[in-house]
Amino acid sequence: MPEGHTLHRLARLHQRRYAGKPVAVSSPQGKFTDASTVDGHVLVRAEAYGKHLFHRYEAGTVHVHLGLYGTFSEAKLPVLPPVGQVRMRLAGSTHWTDLRGPNRCELLSPDQVDAIKARLGADPLRRDARPEQAFERISASRTAIAALLMDQAVVAGVGNVYRAELLFRHGVAPMLPGRALDPVLWKEMWADLGTLMRHGVRTGRIDTVADEHMPEVTGRAPREDRHGGEVYVYRRAGLPCLVCGTPVAHQELAGRNLYWCPACQPG
Repeated sequence: MPEGHTLHRLARLHQRRYAGKPVAVSSPQGKFTDASTVDGHVLVRAEAYGKHLFHRYEAGTVHVHLGLYGTFSEAKLPVLPPVGQVRMRLAGSTHWTDLRGPNRCELLSPDQVDAIKARLGADPLRRDARPEQAFERISASRTAIAALLMDQAVVAGVGNVYRAELLFRHGVAPMLPGRALDPVLWKEMWADLGTLMRHGVRTGRIDTVADEHMPEVTGRAPREDRHGGEVYVYRRAGLPCLVCGTPVAHQELAGRNLYWCPACQPG
C-alpha cells in the first residue's frame, strides 16, 4: 500500500495539473457513478491527509484511497481510449489522468470529509499536524510502538517502510510499549519522520540510509527492490545490518512484516 509521501506527491501533481480550471471527470468503468456531479467543474484544491487523497470541487469532494492495488497514471493530451478498468478519468487543459483499482473512489460532503480527517492521527507532512496529540495516544498505550506507528489513528501516512526505518534510525526496539517511549525521543523521531517523508515527496522514493552507509561509500551493491530507495532493515531479513553486521530480524506483527536489528535496537 502506498505510504503518505506518495499521496502528498500525487496531490501536488494534481494541484499543478488541474486546480483552478474546469476538469472533465468521467468513469469509463462505470463504478464511480457520481463522476457526472463534478464533471466540468473547477477543481478548487487537491490535498492529501495520510493515505487519503481529496479533490475538492464546489459540488463536492472526491475521496480516493488507493488501498493495495490502486494506481494513477497520466499523459499529455490528446486523451486516448481507456485501457483496462479505469475507475475515474480526469482531463484538463494539458494532461489527462486515469485511476485504476482504488479501495475507495467516492463523492463526499464536507461533513463526511471532516469525519474521515477526524479519525486520522497527525500527518507529518501537514502543517496542521499535532505531534503532541500522537504522543498522548502513544504514551497512554501498552501496545508495541511498532504497532502504534502503523495505526492511522495515531500517525497518519506511516506504512511498513517508514515504520521499520524510523525505529532503526533511533535505536528503538519495535516491541517497546508505547507508554515507555521517552517524550524527548519522540520529538526527535517526529522531526526525523517529517524530514524522511518530505524527501520522499520530492523524489518519489524512500531513502533512509545515511551518507556513510550508502553503496558508493561502503562498496556494497545498491538495493534492488520495486519500492526503490536505500534502507537499513526493511525487506532485509537475514542480511547483515549496514551498521553492525548483525543479521536483520523479521516477524509478523498485527498481520504485517516487521524488520529490525536486534543489536542496534535492543529491548
